[in-house]
Amino acid sequence: MFDQVTLKLNVDPYILSALKEDITSEDVSTNAVMPQPKLGEVDLICKQDGIICGLQVFARTFELLDADTKIELYAEDGDEVTNGQLLAKVTGDIRVLLCGERTALNYLQRMSGIATYTHSVAALLAGSKTKLLDTRKTTPNNRIFEKYAVRIGGGNNHRYNLTDGVLLKDNHIGAAGGVKEAVTLAKEYAPFVRKIEIEVENLDMVKEAVDAGADIIMLDNMSHEECRQAMEIIAGRAQVEVSGNVTKENIAVLTDLGVDFVSSGALTHSAPIMDISLKNLHPVE
Repeated sequence: MFDQVTLKLNVDPYILSALKEDITSEDVSTNAVMPQPKLGEVDLICKQDGIICGLQVFARTFELLDADTKIELYAEDGDEVTNGQLLAKVTGDIRVLLCGERTALNYLQRMSGIATYTHSVAALLAGSKTKLLDTRKTTPNNRIFEKYAVRIGGGNNHRYNLTDGVLLKDNHIGAAGGVKEAVTLAKEYAPFVRKIEIEVENLDMVKEAVDAGADIIMLDNMSHEECRQAMEIIAGRAQVEVSGNVTKENIAVLTDLGVDFVSSGALTHSAPIMDISLKNLHPVE
């Protein structure tokens, strides 16, 4: 759950921006059928099995439109939910319920889809030492929501943004003039509390990265056999991350390597949404 400071400073502005995207001047449909305030209630219903995530953001969407809106939740983020389950009841001005519906559901469906997919992938690593990581391959302006959903699903966050840590990729290496040069320059520039991670694509680069003193070596798009040989070369002198087209379909074969981390952009860029609806809207006295 987002704490109150994070909610007000870093979450509310994004929700408000999403609401502004959907309502540029007025909700014509709602104002046509409901010209005056009227108290109403609507049910939040899950329409498929999965891991629910984003209930706080869902509720906040309506609260930002009208602080008097009441949301009664019957589940918590991280719960396993089932098709047909009643997740919440929302009570407030019917006009608010109607014009906030799509934005609130967009967040909830997307975040729950990521949590559900992450949960299924993380289960394939159960019993191994390998931790599942996300990437920066997130929807623009939705990173805070999507990375939160990964954690709720049982995954772990890699860097939040470019300020968060040093990760030297192929183009950084090209700009620096080589693996050794890139690591050396990073060690000279970065604060001592920062670990230096570098992406490598072959065994020669692995050897260079180890000799240069990289803290974390990312094996990018290397074959299973190449990864095994890389682990022998590294021999515990650096932490190891495997990356590159890692999905639910192929991640299980990596568990025998003994790597520290596996990162997967698919957690955020390929997770399908969860089907969730607001139903049974009706006036209340």
